[in-house]
Amino acid sequence: MRIAVYCSASTSIDQKYLDLAFDIGVAIANIGADLVWGGGQISMMGAAAKGAREHGAKTFGVIPEKLVTVEFEDPEATEMFIVSNMRTRKAKIEELADAFIMLPGGIGTLEEFFEIWVGRKLGYHSKPVVVCDPYGTFTQLQSALDYLSDEEFIGANPNELVAWCSDIPSTILACTK
Repeated sequence: MRIAVYCSASTSIDQKYLDLAFDIGVAIANIGADLVWGGGQISMMGAAAKGAREHGAKTFGVIPEKLVTVEFEDPEATEMFIVSNMRTRKAKIEELADAFIMLPGGIGTLEEFFEIWVGRKLGYHSKPVVVCDPYGTFTQLQSALDYLSDEEFIGANPNELVAWCSDIPSTILACTK
């Protein structure tokens, strides 16, 4: 099994987020799965890959040419796919992964999450989509999605295709269902 993790590449975030990413990498490795991620060695991306590798998982990175020196391509990856652009990156991550986890992050993380969620909603895949949010980073986002659902913009319960988890064990469990 391969689990994709979407998360921040920002270098100015609180240590608790780096620890969360490392710990999610460890948890992925501990169930015998491998990690698919954005291929960077900095910030949360690098922490997730390091946690996974230090506990025996293979790591499959997907990084656009333009970001090789920005996100600093991880030379320790089991396999690195260098692609032409962000759209190709997202497609390759979707192809490689059997489940998807969103950790706290910015607009890039959100964009990846929304695209994979829409793909599931429209039936392009049936892979688990999971949000791991132990610090309440996405509480307002979840409320906004609930409101859009109440207003019937996104159909019935928007959470029916996304598991919103507040800890790592429930996140990993949701990936394996």
